Amino acid sequence: MESNRYQRGLDKLNEIDGEAGHKVINSLATICPELAKFTIEFPFGDIYSRPDLDLKSREIATVSALTAMGNCAPQLAVHIHGALNVGCSPKEITEVILQMAVYAGFPAAINGMLVAKQVFEERGILEPSQ
Repeated sequence: MESNRYQRGLDKLNEIDGEAGHKVINSLATICPELAKFTIEFPFGDIYSRPDLDLKSREIATVSALTAMGNCAPQLAVHIHGALNVGCSPKEITEVILQMAVYAGFPAAINGMLVAKQVFEERGILEPSQ
């Protein structure tokens, strides 16, 4: 029987990341189902479900952190999709990534911006580059 924590996390994952989130969970389930379960329960069931920040603010913070880390392109793409899903505009996302140039350096910001470009192209927000 799934816990309330798991179900709450699954509901939040669906709300934020939809199909992109399920791809991550499904890929983990084949090699380490425990990590898939923990990913649903802790980040989404415990943290994203807390009431004191709205989902848009949480995704802005997540996009900022993943951009600053500089080595999380797949996770950044999922969370840029998530940010768009919860109401962030493309301009807000690019501004957040641009601001990371100040704190994380130009390479991290450039890499983050290229991930955003790819996500925007996938969603038809930006024409693919030639």
